Amino acid sequence: MDNDFECYDKKLNQRISFRKVTFEDVGKIHKWMNEDHVHPYWNLNIPLESFKEHLKKALADSHQTLYMGLVDQQVMSYWEAYWVRGDVVEKTYSSSPYDQGVHLLIGERAFLGKGYSLPLLREMVRFQFQNLNTKKVVAEPDIRNEKMIHVFKKCGFKPVKPIQLPDKTGLLMFCDREEFEKRWSNESICYPVQSNL
Repeated sequence: MDNDFECYDKKLNQRISFRKVTFEDVGKIHKWMNEDHVHPYWNLNIPLESFKEHLKKALADSHQTLYMGLVDQQVMSYWEAYWVRGDVVEKTYSSSPYDQGVHLLIGERAFLGKGYSLPLLREMVRFQFQNLNTKKVVAEPDIRNEKMIHVFKKCGFKPVKPIQLPDKTGLLMFCDREEFEKRWSNESICYPVQSNL
């Protein structure tokens, strides 16, 4: 299956890539949603038939694109890249039309605690900034998820304020293009792949 974005990470000495989710991924994503390190923050540890309906709706939602994250072609993470306009987050700050947001989870246990979260997040944000109109990427991790908040900060996201969302209290965080490009200009080599963001 073709990747939508691909980079070589110099420190990891591995390729990081993203490809769009298809409905055939439902079993793997559902398994991840039931992992102990995932379900407290995603609240999607629901029966498979219910999750199938959830994924169908998510795939049909035009304001977001779902991706599988890969390391050296091994599928190991799930991502939601979304437009802030049309999302519940839009009402929490003064948004611009091309602001994007991101949700993520590392699903495969073999990749936990080994330093993959930051390089993967960095490359997804780099992918989102391929849209030249996007000046800001936002995140709203669960305020209890200290590990992910730490990773977002290391990537260049700045905490703004706690926000109340339908399913959680999140910490609104902003990553500005200028800051991101200054911080991460030399960490990876990216390959030309047609972007649909």
